[in-house]
Amino acid sequence: MTATLQELSSNMASLVESAGPHVVRVDGRRRLPATGVIYRADGLIVTANHVVERDDNLSVGLSDGSSHTATLVGRDPDRDLALLRVQASDLPAATWAAVDDLHVGHLVLALGRPGKTVQATLGVISALGGSWRTGAGAEIDRYVQTDVAMYPGFSGGPLLTASGAFAGINSSWLLRGISVTVPGSTISTVVNTLLTHGRVPRGYLGIGVQPVRLSDGLHAELQQETGLMVMSVEQESPAGRAGLLQGDILVAFDGTALRHVDDLQRQLGAVQVDQTATLKVVRSGALQEIPVTVGQTK
Repeated sequence: MTATLQELSSNMASLVESAGPHVVRVDGRRRLPATGVIYRADGLIVTANHVVERDDNLSVGLSDGSSHTATLVGRDPDRDLALLRVQASDLPAATWAAVDDLHVGHLVLALGRPGKTVQATLGVISALGGSWRTGAGAEIDRYVQTDVAMYPGFSGGPLLTASGAFAGINSSWLLRGISVTVPGSTISTVVNTLLTHGRVPRGYLGIGVQPVRLSDGLHAELQQETGLMVMSVEQESPAGRAGLLQGDILVAFDGTALRHVDDLQRQLGAVQVDQTATLKVVRSGALQEIPVTVGQTK
């Protein structure tokens, strides 16, 4: 038993040592620095958005002790990701694990570099699920929850599997009190979008809404108590061009019930800009469907 534990301990130490060069320190806030991961050899660094409190005076510390000025490529606050760039080449880019290779009970290590040296904490994958939406409506490919202790400065750092691959980026911000990991597949999508647009486009309709209680008849028919009354419609907005009117009550978006304002925000965060969605609307007491081409926030 002692020999087995010693072997396991040595193997974990070797994993941390091998992964360490891929893990960087991110100086982007006033207090304790945070952690990032080298995404691409030409200087792209991915980290957590909430630890990058400013857009300038950013720096990244590499495993060799050197420090480099960083620029902000873009942010995705809804998924708690930020992309930085340093003027460096031949950096050791991380290898990302396939999300389907993860299983509940797998041993994992959370790595951080809030100082000059890499730090680690051990845990297990405690829950896995399908795709899920953050509170702001952004879609993440897989729900990955761990019981690792997120020490100060670990946000933005990687979750390391027993094979030495990075499962994703750890966040202590997306779900308060729960350590979740944004998987590599989601990170890849966000990075490509930020490199193209500098930000992640979000859907826009151009309306103001508030929840209202539906009539007893509509409640029984739709199996929902509330909808969203349109209080204002911006001129030349997607909603205006689609013919939405003040006083309309939105009850569904592409088949998904709209009971609260957050429901609409989640749907706008999920659709692709310039795609056509179908709004189910109550107008003059009657239900009708109105197609609307979703715009993009400016």
